[in-house]
Amino acid sequence: MSRTTKLFLAVTIHNIPEGIAVGIVYAALLAGEITLSSMALSLAIGIALQNFPEGAIVSMPFEIEGNSKRKSFILGVLSGLVEPIAAVLMILMRNIFMPVMPYLLSFASGAMIYVVIEELLPESMEGEHSNMPSLGFAVGFILMMVLDIVLG
Repeated sequence: MSRTTKLFLAVTIHNIPEGIAVGIVYAALLAGEITLSSMALSLAIGIALQNFPEGAIVSMPFEIEGNSKRKSFILGVLSGLVEPIAAVLMILMRNIFMPVMPYLLSFASGAMIYVVIEELLPESMEGEHSNMPSLGFAVGFILMMVLDIVLG
C-alpha cells in the first residue's frame, strides 16, 4: 500500500470519530443534557478549521503522484465527507454510541499519530524550510487555545 493511500485511509478513519464527537455534543444540546451552545459551536469551528489543512494533506500527495488537480481535490473532499455523515448518525443514534465514544476517539487519534510520526514528520523536516512544521504547529495550538477561551 502506498504512502498516499495510507494517509488517505488514516485521515478518513480519523474523521469518523471527529464527526461523532460533533454529533454527540449537538445531540446532548438537543436533548437538553447541556445548555451551552457555545461549547458545541466551539467544537464544530475547531474541527472545521483543522479540516482545511487535512484536505490539503490528502490532496497534495495525490497530485504529486500524477493525478489531476480535480481528482486530487475530490479525494481530499471525500476523506472529510465522512465527518458530517458520522455527525448526523451520531445525533440519530446517540444512545448506542455514547458508551463507546472514548474508544472511537482513541482509535482515531492513534491512527493519525501513527501516520504523522511514521510518514509526515520525518518528511516535513527535510529541506531548507524544516522549521515551518514547528511554526505551523505553534500557530494552530495558539488558535485552538484562543477559540477555547473566547467560545468557552
